[in-house]
Amino acid sequence: MNNQFPFPQDSGGPQGFPSIEGQQFGNQLFPGSMMPPFRQQQFPGNMFPPFGQQGPSFPPSFPPGGQQGGQQGAPTSPPPSFVPQRQSQSVGVFAVDPGSIRGCLFRFTYVWLNNGNAFWLYPTHVGRRSIAGFRWNGFRWSYYGTDLERISSFQCF
Repeated sequence: MNNQFPFPQDSGGPQGFPSIEGQQFGNQLFPGSMMPPFRQQQFPGNMFPPFGQQGPSFPPSFPPGGQQGGQQGAPTSPPPSFVPQRQSQSVGVFAVDPGSIRGCLFRFTYVWLNNGNAFWLYPTHVGRRSIAGFRWNGFRWSYYGTDLERISSFQCF
């Protein structure tokens, strides 16, 4: 039989197909294979590693706190203990510009909402129309997000 494809000439698999363990040609993986070749010494006849040995982690593990680069987590300290004086503002309903509040990323920011609520925010993301980060509730930080049009004014420190 003349093979047109570079398959190994191992017919140890079912019905003349190459065996699964024959995924490797010399030092290269079989083309299209996403998995490294399985070797019997890894976990012989068992789905789990021998007791006391670490197996692969699924799903892949990330650094503690879900941080995958940059400063993504909540602050480790409370915000400043004072409430800043609100700056005078003109009358009208305007959305906060994302470019203006982007400078407050990863900084303690005091936010006044249109409904009268005010609080400390530690922003970690600013989108075109929204902001997200961690809001101080008086005792701890909790994740929070809102539309920029709900923010009346802000001041970052």
